[in-house]
Amino acid sequence: MRRPDAVTGYGRERIRLIGIDLQLHNSRPHWPSRRSKRKPTLIRQSGEYGEALAQLIARLPTNTSGRLWTVDPYNDTVFNEQEAEAALREIPDLLDRCTDDIQANAVRDLATYLQDCAITPGSYRVFDGY
Repeated sequence: MRRPDAVTGYGRERIRLIGIDLQLHNSRPHWPSRRSKRKPTLIRQSGEYGEALAQLIARLPTNTSGRLWTVDPYNDTVFNEQEAEAALREIPDLLDRCTDDIQANAVRDLATYLQDCAITPGSYRVFDGY
């Protein structure tokens, strides 16, 4: 479920809050409309650690050989099962970057979703940025 952007600030300084919901789909993601005949593809979704995950991913170095730096915390990013498997190799480094338990739990949650996607043929992992 997409959440509206939240803006908070004190005085002149304004900060846009970001977050990433995790989704696992059993086939190419499809969000049905009332007229669509296709069935929904969503298997499960988690948004518990969205803000912590977005903060970690936003701080990753860009233009590396990894996959996670390509995740856009403000928009949707889709990984297929091969990309999810490649991104799993980045989890130990991401865990090393964690500064608190909430961030570590966010990375463990992400690892679970990536692992499930990697072992499920035809599945897709969606990072639903907001």
